[in-house]
Amino acid sequence: MTEQSMALLDYVRNIGADTDFLKEALQVLMQALIEAEAEEQIGAKRYERTPERRTQRNGSRPRAWETRVGELALRIPKLRSGSFFPSLLEPRKRSEKALLAVVQTAYIRGVSTRKVDDLLESLGLTGMDKSRVSRICKELDEAVETFFQRPLQTSYPYLCLDALYLKVRRNHRIVSMALVIAIGIRETGEREVLGFDLGASEEQAFWEQFLRQLVQRGLKGVQLVTSDAHVGLKAAVEETLPGATWQRCRVHFMRNVLARIPKGDKSMVAAALRTIFSQPNGEAARAQLAEVVHALQTRWPEAARLVADAQEEVLAFMAFPRDHWRGIYSTNPLERLNKEVKRRTNVAGIFPDGPSVRRLVGSILMETDDEWQVGRRYFSLDSMRRLSTPELVESSAPSPLRLAPIR
Repeated sequence: MTEQSMALLDYVRNIGADTDFLKEALQVLMQALIEAEAEEQIGAKRYERTPERRTQRNGSRPRAWETRVGELALRIPKLRSGSFFPSLLEPRKRSEKALLAVVQTAYIRGVSTRKVDDLLESLGLTGMDKSRVSRICKELDEAVETFFQRPLQTSYPYLCLDALYLKVRRNHRIVSMALVIAIGIRETGEREVLGFDLGASEEQAFWEQFLRQLVQRGLKGVQLVTSDAHVGLKAAVEETLPGATWQRCRVHFMRNVLARIPKGDKSMVAAALRTIFSQPNGEAARAQLAEVVHALQTRWPEAARLVADAQEEVLAFMAFPRDHWRGIYSTNPLERLNKEVKRRTNVAGIFPDGPSVRRLVGSILMETDDEWQVGRRYFSLDSMRRLSTPELVESSAPSPLRLAPIR
């Protein structure tokens, strides 16, 4: 809103007049802007025939829009070919409604007024209607529940798992809870957000429950699971996804090795480790890994042993199409999603309860999945077809490294 319209709103409030006229005026203005944007995309005005016309109207759909003067009932034009959504409405996404619902819950739970007001200010709001936010909560809960209980109707050769921690208020205490997320690559090459859950910790039982729920919904065809080396997660993958190969995240592996190296030597060791992954095939990579282990064992025996022990699990990705290596040897695709979740959840800080976490995170993940579905494939269809070719599997099995005695 402009400074002039804000000043007008303040004036109306001060004199105690009815603000409905301002709400109606804003609705007329917004509808006119939406129509103008639709006309630009169509290439013609309503009922107009021009050589530049690219498509035709096909009615409209209702859309409610929350504003500072109330809820506006807008109409979004539909097109016979293609899609249209007004750019003016983009900021009011599902996740921002969920964040507003978190603020509402914070009020109910007794969080200090100052902190709640700070949250409202960060959202660009100066007040809220409790009944309206309650309605938003109900709508979001239903949408999130429907999306994350949907049947999984295709095969997912690649599965990526990771966790992050959020602070949640439980039993009058603030605790750190594990938020686990799973994304999959379909057999046709598209990414998809498969599910998420919130638990007390990343213990094996929690991961097993989470993965079994995915299997019950139809998860199948998993050939490679990429994750960090959490013991509970590894055991859960072996228990619930028999036949799937486990790939230890290369990025986490590098961090674990370098944590055992003095600061002044980290860059040199990191460069040596990268030579392992730059090899053209698994056999060459294993030979290079043996040389790196030999070079490390004199000065840093603990790091050398870690590299040797991780040989099979950190090079598992090399048995798959080379086109896919960059996208499957680490959890980086999921790490980027985690950063976006953290960026949005940091506004709330401490969540008042578990449902508020599910509401906000579920909304963010649904938005991300929507963007992935209209974007380009993560892997090409042709490269995904090569997954079923027997020649892709390396004939030489990994052989264990034998370390020389450390003196």
